[in-house]
Amino acid sequence: MKKLLVVLLSLLTVFALCACSSNGGGNSEGDGGESKTFHVGVVQLVQHEALDAATKGFTDALKENLENVEIVEQNAAGDSATCSTIAQGFVNDGVDLIMANATPALQAAVSATGDIPILGTSVTEYGVALGIENFSGTVGSNVSGTSDLAPLDQQAQMILDFFPETKTVGIVFCSNEANSKYQVEKVSEYLEGKGVKVVASSFTDSNDIAFVTESLCDQVDALYIPTDNQAASCAETIASIVLEKKIPTFAGEEGVCKACGVATLTIDYYNLGVETGKMAAKILKGEADIKDMPIQYFPNPVRKANKTVCDLLGIEVPAGFEVIE
Repeated sequence: MKKLLVVLLSLLTVFALCACSSNGGGNSEGDGGESKTFHVGVVQLVQHEALDAATKGFTDALKENLENVEIVEQNAAGDSATCSTIAQGFVNDGVDLIMANATPALQAAVSATGDIPILGTSVTEYGVALGIENFSGTVGSNVSGTSDLAPLDQQAQMILDFFPETKTVGIVFCSNEANSKYQVEKVSEYLEGKGVKVVASSFTDSNDIAFVTESLCDQVDALYIPTDNQAASCAETIASIVLEKKIPTFAGEEGVCKACGVATLTIDYYNLGVETGKMAAKILKGEADIKDMPIQYFPNPVRKANKTVCDLLGIEVPAGFEVIE
């Protein structure tokens, strides 16, 4: 009987050891050196230079900081409803983390899940995007991320630095983007405080952006385009109008400025994506709790000028501006 008990205890010990070695647990490596493969879904609102760079930075940083990660990138082609479909698909697939590139993508992901970690990027103001009053800088739930906000008062002042006699500024923005409305409000507030009249005109999609832009050009001395994803995806359409009419145009980011702008105060979207990727790696490795992670801001926006457009308008690029290549 004692021998039988010894044999049974020995077998139980073997089974227990096998179970421990096979269940390395969560995010850690097992005895065989194999680690969990993390699954990350990326939902990007639309394809254009800035958002593409942010996604590239994110994926590069995530792959550099995690050994085993599978990333699925999906683009909503500018449609908010498609963002929701993509986000819900990621939830159904049980991904470990969702990266939402642009405000509508973030809003869609937040609507889809309150459990899976969500990191936003290329989002200007999270309090506005998520409807949080008196936003403290930390969402405090399953959401965090990085902001593409460059000081809006400095962007507005840039117009007056180039053209001190400006009387009227037009702003083109998409009515479907909450953070575009926020930027319009802040830039208008600053310019009007300087005695400049602001005419803000919105569009709903690419079908009416040409009409809106052309109408504004007939009313204003200069044009401002915020970090608006729909406007960025239609930068060539805007360029064909403002360059023909020789209306000096200022932009909230480099991609639009490269197409048609005089100057911009811009961030580096690739590096913004890199920072988002580093945040994701910490969350997935269990080194940080997303609930405690504040929104990260790009520290040093850069003043850049488009020499080709400046030459067309007979403007000399001022000192202190980096020329866009």
